[in-house]
Amino acid sequence: MPELPEVETTVRGLTPVLDGQRITLVQLRRPDLRRPFPVDLGQRLTGATVTGLSRRAKYGLIATDRGDTMIFHLGMSGRWRVDPAELLTHDHLILETPTQRLALNDARRFGSVDLVSSASLTDFPAFKTLGPEPLGSGLTAGYLHTALAGRIASIKLMLLDQRIVAGLGNIYVCEALFLAGISPKQAAGKLSRARLDRLVPAIRSVLLAAIDAGGSSLRDYVRPDGGLGYFSKQFAVYGREGQPCACNGAVARYAEGGRSTFWCPKCQR
Repeated sequence: MPELPEVETTVRGLTPVLDGQRITLVQLRRPDLRRPFPVDLGQRLTGATVTGLSRRAKYGLIATDRGDTMIFHLGMSGRWRVDPAELLTHDHLILETPTQRLALNDARRFGSVDLVSSASLTDFPAFKTLGPEPLGSGLTAGYLHTALAGRIASIKLMLLDQRIVAGLGNIYVCEALFLAGISPKQAAGKLSRARLDRLVPAIRSVLLAAIDAGGSSLRDYVRPDGGLGYFSKQFAVYGREGQPCACNGAVARYAEGGRSTFWCPKCQR
C-alpha cells in the first residue's frame, strides 16, 4: 500500500501540473472505487481553479477556488498518470486542464475520492482522530512519551496506529525502528525518553530519504511522471529476511497484526 512518502511524492508530482490550472473536464469511467464517487464531483470541479495541493497522513488534497477540496486515497494500487498516451481499463477518474490530462488509475479499487468543504477539512471523518504528522513539529519525544504511557502493545503496532502518528506504514516503521536500534517487540509504554529521543529523528530521516528517492515501488506504485520510486534499494531490513545486517547479525521476520515485521534481533533491543 502506498505510504506517506509515496503520497507525498505523488502530491509533489501533481503540483506543477495542476496548481493554478482550471479544470475543464471531469470524467467518471465507473461509479465507484472503494466507495461511490461524490454524486456532484463533476459539477463542483468543472470550471474550478486549483489553488493548492497538499497531504494529510496518507491522503492527497487538491483545493479549488470554489472552497472545495478533493481528497484522494491511493488504496493499495492507486496512482495518477499524467498525459497518458491512451486510457487504460483501470483509469477510473479523468481530470483535464487546458493543457494536460490526468488519470487516476486503481486496478484493485481500494482507493477513494471525496469532495468536502475546505473550511471543514478537520471534520472529515478520516481526519478527526489523526495524530500529528511525523514530519511536522507536533511529533516530539515528549509527545510520544505521553501518548504511549502505560501502553503494553508493541512499539511497532503503536507507531502504525494513526491516532498516535499520522501516515506511518509498515515499511517505514520497520526501517525507522532499525535506524533507532529499537526492537519492534518492545512494549511501547516502557520505552525510555532517551530511546524516544532517538526514535523521532530516525522516523524523520527514513521518511525524508524515501521522499528524496521518490518512494518505494514494490508492486503497483509509480510516480505521476511514470518513474519508479527507488527507496526499496536502500532498505536495511524490510523484505530482507535471512540476509546479513551491517552488525553481522541476520535480518529476521515475524508476523504481528496481520503484517510482516522485519528487524535485526542482534542490534535492535
